[in-house]
Amino acid sequence: MMFQGLILNGKGLRERMDYILIEHIEKTLSVKRLYEGKIINVRVDTVSLPGGGTATREVVEHAGAVGVVPVNEQGEILLVRQYRYAAGKTLLEIPAGKLEPGEDPLACARRELLEETGYAASGCERLISFYSTPGFTNETLYLFLATGLTQKEQNLDEDEDIAVVPVPFEQAIDFIWSGEICDAKSVAGIFAVYYREKNKPGA
Repeated sequence: MMFQGLILNGKGLRERMDYILIEHIEKTLSVKRLYEGKIINVRVDTVSLPGGGTATREVVEHAGAVGVVPVNEQGEILLVRQYRYAAGKTLLEIPAGKLEPGEDPLACARRELLEETGYAASGCERLISFYSTPGFTNETLYLFLATGLTQKEQNLDEDEDIAVVPVPFEQAIDFIWSGEICDAKSVAGIFAVYYREKNKPGA
């Protein structure tokens, strides 16, 4: 089995990983702030390298965000379709939004679900969290599964134009493979729910 050695030697692997992390930390020497905006801040740091010398690191600061996979009683995922200026096209995504300062990710998930889809959830379970693009940003994404949906009313921001699109779960998987769903948080969230369901006792 491909990963058997890693599983059997988990303790040794963990110790080795701790050693690697300790030995390869880069220390900040200076910080130059270039931009402070509503969603992101941008800075350029000079760092010292573990092997000697220095390097420049461009960093995008972000408060973090949540994504929600809302599944109704029919087994459909309530996706949202909206134009994304940076991508230059309209995308099909899970509902998502930025964390406010000091906001709990679970509270943010419930808020964004209601604002973007008009649905409230009686159940909201944390799935996974991850860095979106650790090569240049500290943004962390927290993903949730929302169930027990009750329709309320959308509460979109003035600059938002969002349509709710119910998609059968298996079709959402197909949309990932076909490229219809192509943003990272949606792919990760849908596959996280898929993995969770496949590994339920008795599944």
